[in-house]
Amino acid sequence: MKDTITQENRKIKGREIQNTIFGEANITKIIESTPEDKAFINDFSSANCFGDYYTRMGLDLKTRELLTLVYLISLGGLDNQVKAHIQGNLNMGQSRKDLLNIIAALIPYIGYPRALNALNLLDDIKK
Repeated sequence: MKDTITQENRKIKGREIQNTIFGEANITKIIESTPEDKAFINDFSSANCFGDYYTRMGLDLKTRELLTLVYLISLGGLDNQVKAHIQGNLNMGQSRKDLLNIIAALIPYIGYPRALNALNLLDDIKK
């Protein structure tokens, strides 16, 4: 990213990144369907996760999104986030075959149960 991220623009820049990865329609749907008392979580995610971290130099967006997926798969128990980031990776140009091979490469580190769960989630995503 070339722009300097400031306290004033980090949420806006983060939302732009989310729109790029997940699609503006999907992000808008999430924001509009979130109860008012939880809206601050979306804002925090946009500003902190995507505004502060995804905008950093050193890794391109496609690589950063792939690493995020690997982290989430490795943690386990995060099916909704894994599905979203599988779709995000497909949107960023990873192929289904790439993702399948990456998940397979994780088996010695995360074990079969987490890898098989991730493969099932990959099968749930149609693109």
